[in-house]
Amino acid sequence: MSTAAPRKVAPPVTAEVPRTRPRRALRASSTFNFWLFTGPFLIGLVIFVFVPIVWSMYLSFFEARFTVTPSEFVGFANYKQILTDTDFRNSLVTFTVFAAFIVPATWGLSLGLAMLVNRLRFMRAFFRSVFFLPTACSYVAAALIWKMSIFNGVRFGLANTVLDWFGVENIAWLANPDPPWYWLVIVTVRLWLQSGFYMILFLAALQNIPQELYEAAAIDGAKPGWQTFRYITLPQLRATSTAVILLLLIAAYQAFDEFFNLLSKTTWGQPPLVELYKMALGENQNYGAGSAGAVVLTLLICVVTLLQGKIMGFGRGEESK
Repeated sequence: MSTAAPRKVAPPVTAEVPRTRPRRALRASSTFNFWLFTGPFLIGLVIFVFVPIVWSMYLSFFEARFTVTPSEFVGFANYKQILTDTDFRNSLVTFTVFAAFIVPATWGLSLGLAMLVNRLRFMRAFFRSVFFLPTACSYVAAALIWKMSIFNGVRFGLANTVLDWFGVENIAWLANPDPPWYWLVIVTVRLWLQSGFYMILFLAALQNIPQELYEAAAIDGAKPGWQTFRYITLPQLRATSTAVILLLLIAAYQAFDEFFNLLSKTTWGQPPLVELYKMALGENQNYGAGSAGAVVLTLLICVVTLLQGKIMGFGRGEESK
């Protein structure tokens, strides 16, 4: 009979359940990084954008001359003053004329440049950079170049030099409102400044059009050129075209730099922002009326944007088109 002691059986080893602290720590770290990078931007957005907008709306209901501190509640008197002001209403007409020129011209030029660059077989990046480069230029610097070098109105100006080759006399581009040659100066400088940006938008949209559509159209007998552009390219660019037109309309409402620097000593052709600038920061310094005009202009931009988006179907799904 064996006298050996029975061997002890080791208890089963249970797998440890992983703790959730590392995952929580990772989530907390991601949240911290998010606020670390976006926090300064959000703080700047609140301080320099949202607070001035709210304060301007509040100030528009008060009498505030030579100070941004409201002194007397006047209700809608500032709005009545700005809406009955002849210069402000004329500036809205000026915007209509300016938008009628600049919006279709920029849309057509940027789309044409995008289609040309998209067809290139080599040096596409070079030409894309060349056309986009003016976007980085300051509006003030470009306006001064147009005013003092290209369209300065003297015989040695670039525009008048070219016209002299064809026997045309010198033209006072910015000094004479009849005929209004200053519109040519303003429209060309803005075309040069912003066409490259919208060209990039159209170029990205063109590169996303499936090539199978053009191949199917060629099989069906569609001729390359106007037919394919009208029935394939243009419908595929509908969303991008709508966004570009909305951005152009908003930018036209906010035109200031080129008008102020090109026509600073004239009384014609001023957009709404220049009139508000003269009202709020001019001799009277009526900040209450200037704030009311800013609110009216903001509401007008919102209404035009919504109507334009509604007409062109911006934001609707493919099934509703």
